[in-house]
Amino acid sequence: MSNAKDVTDASFADDVLNSSDTIMEDFWAEWCGPCRAVSQILDQIASEHSEQIKIVKLNVDDNPQMAMKYQLTSIPAMKVFRGGEVVKTVIGAKPKPALEADLAEFLA
Repeated sequence: MSNAKDVTDASFADDVLNSSDTIMEDFWAEWCGPCRAVSQILDQIASEHSEQIKIVKLNVDDNPQMAMKYQLTSIPAMKVFRGGEVVKTVIGAKPKPALEADLAEFLA
């Protein structure tokens, strides 16, 4: 489905919270059509801006702890982390130009 690294409840701290990179976590589920649509766009953004942002994915059905911790009520949900803190949240599938606009401060 995606080229993004899969993150789990168990690996979340190492892969996201303890990373020195700017990380965008894509919270998704297999059954979610909008999640599949946005996944392709995130892959494009990741390849075009690999120096600025890393995109990783967490399946909320398989990893409910992080979904509960971040109080996700809707997917797709994308959270940008810097220094272990959420610095931006994007909810819902959007076309590439809208996602790039939401992420402009991280892609510059």
